[in-house]
Amino acid sequence: MPESMRERLPGLANRFDTFVFDLDGVVYRGNQPLPRAIEVLNLLRDSGRQVFFLTNNSGATRQQYAEKLLSMGIEAQPEQFITSAWATALYLQRALDRGARLFVVGEPGLKQELRAGGFEVVESVEPEIPAAVVVGIDRNFNYERLAQAQYAILNGARFIATNADATYPAEDRLLPGAGAIVAAIATATGHKPRIIGKPNPQILQPYIERGQIRPEQTLLVGDRLDTDIALANLLHIPCALVLTGVSTREDVACAPLEQLPQWVLNNLADLLGDAVDKLLIHSG
Repeated sequence: MPESMRERLPGLANRFDTFVFDLDGVVYRGNQPLPRAIEVLNLLRDSGRQVFFLTNNSGATRQQYAEKLLSMGIEAQPEQFITSAWATALYLQRALDRGARLFVVGEPGLKQELRAGGFEVVESVEPEIPAAVVVGIDRNFNYERLAQAQYAILNGARFIATNADATYPAEDRLLPGAGAIVAAIATATGHKPRIIGKPNPQILQPYIERGQIRPEQTLLVGDRLDTDIALANLLHIPCALVLTGVSTREDVACAPLEQLPQWVLNNLADLLGDAVDKLLIHSG
């Protein structure tokens, strides 16, 4: 975006035309907005920047995520959300026949995205083995679902995981993430899943191919070194770790090179502060 078409902002925010934010641990924890997040996101929008939201959490549809942010005072459209559930539906549209049967270990949002993608979501793996078992966050996961997923995969169903995040940040603590459920099914089957979400670069590829996200003009902001920052580095997108979610400053100190952010932020307000340059870790 030409400089003349956007307002000048203070600090790091002025260097980029497009921003990609993770949600859990970056914009909010549970249903609680994080400090200054609403102010910063609205300021970026009002200044003419392009904003996207990128989440591995498959529990809601893009429409539901837009409604959640609106309830917090942040206006956003479903098209701004890139979720592992939506990306999984896109992947399966290429990998399977339309109308293929799927057994889903996941919540209603994931099932809705898969149905919208043209698939049949089934509640039992018998008598006909589904084409794939799709696994995401499922806060009602139980032994029966584990046994059904195991049976289907051992009898030829593809094993697809929306993501492998071991945890996600709630209001006051970390909770088990989809990765914990994926690990249980992997242990029961001896099979490794195809993981669709971050850090798989395919989750952002459609937006890059359409020119909606230009890596050199984009800042990706996340709270996990192994997903958000690793993805950004794979795609050569400048990135910042925010310390309001999972990864800590101590984690940064011992992180491998491919998981190192270029900046570390205490919260999103640091995007507007000149002091953020003092947190520069590397320039490549």
